[in-house]
Amino acid sequence: MNRAMTLATALGALAICIAAPATAKTITVAPGADAQSRLQEALLDAQPGDVVQIAAGRYDLTDGLSLDTAKVTIQGAGADKTILNFKNQQGAGEGLLVTAADVVMKDFAVEDTKGDGIKSKGADRVVYKGLRVEWTGGPKTTNGAYGIYPVSSTDVLVDSCIVKGASDAGIYVGQSETIIVRNSIASGNVAGIEIENSRHADVYHNIASHNAGGILVFDLPNLPKMGGGDVRVFENVASDNDTPNFAPKGNIVASVPTGTGVLVMANENVLVTKNALGGNGTANVMIASYRNAFTDPRYNPYPRHITVAGNQQGKAGFAPAFPGAEQLKAAMGGTLPPILWDGAGDSAGISVNDNVPVLSLGLAQGAPMETAKPVPVDLSKNAAGPEPAKVVLPESMEMAAK
Repeated sequence: MNRAMTLATALGALAICIAAPATAKTITVAPGADAQSRLQEALLDAQPGDVVQIAAGRYDLTDGLSLDTAKVTIQGAGADKTILNFKNQQGAGEGLLVTAADVVMKDFAVEDTKGDGIKSKGADRVVYKGLRVEWTGGPKTTNGAYGIYPVSSTDVLVDSCIVKGASDAGIYVGQSETIIVRNSIASGNVAGIEIENSRHADVYHNIASHNAGGILVFDLPNLPKMGGGDVRVFENVASDNDTPNFAPKGNIVASVPTGTGVLVMANENVLVTKNALGGNGTANVMIASYRNAFTDPRYNPYPRHITVAGNQQGKAGFAPAFPGAEQLKAAMGGTLPPILWDGAGDSAGISVNDNVPVLSLGLAQGAPMETAKPVPVDLSKNAAGPEPAKVVLPESMEMAAK
């Protein structure tokens, strides 16, 4: 081989080395002394493609953790085996905060955080899989607000997670686009699952039981992202939501009546279908306008193009928990129908085909609940709204969730 060929070969090899990414590595953290610093150091040292492997065991942490590097996987040994405990957390922040894209979080538990359990912000293509977030002392106003909390993101997957005890929402996705929440269990929260100010969401194969409210689809004013809608809530169980509402006073979900299965408020193009609903003392399904005064000119407070059809409707309305409900229940013969509409907005935009009675409360937007003038309504002849399209996430996210 002549000198020119040797030099060319060497330069070619050097170019390949420069172009190739560093080999992905696994950084393993075990329980024991200095777990706080070792775990945070691992998250700081992780590079794109790396796996931070958190071994089985209990980690007693005193401060929140954070990750701001993209394409990192945080992997535990199981939601009942790898436990990050924040009972002695000094600050009031999250247990884990993620602010980078393409992050996968799998198979670990976060317990007793002072603030939110696991939050991701501006983290596109984020995967929450096989996680447990729990406040082990049961429902308390002092518990953190949100359990699993992705916000301001595009492409969100929450799969096979368990959340208990959140003083706002167990699984909350806010101000985001293209969302799937599936195969998860939410119990003992104020709101089990909440989709807020978000567009294109599929919520399916979940169990939302023993919360104050099971599954909520909201749109609120005065937020950076407005105009939530195109949401499908299907093939879930939203039953026996009987936990007294323990949200802090002034919180928007503090107004959710205990015993609500599915609540759709001020949203558009929402389909509620093929769910198993029952044992909800206020209503299996409630459709409502935004109840408070607002000044945001971008905001539409009314529900539009809401379709409720093909659900399995069980017992409901036996213990309604909103102002004036007792008098209303007495006037209706002791129970309320399983589907309630507050009466605000255009009834033509609401289609209900579940073969059960529907009650309009006859309220104008913002009117006190005590002023209800109930009247049964037939919404079965109204045209169903446009069915939201199936949500499809990037294949890489589905592969990461396996």
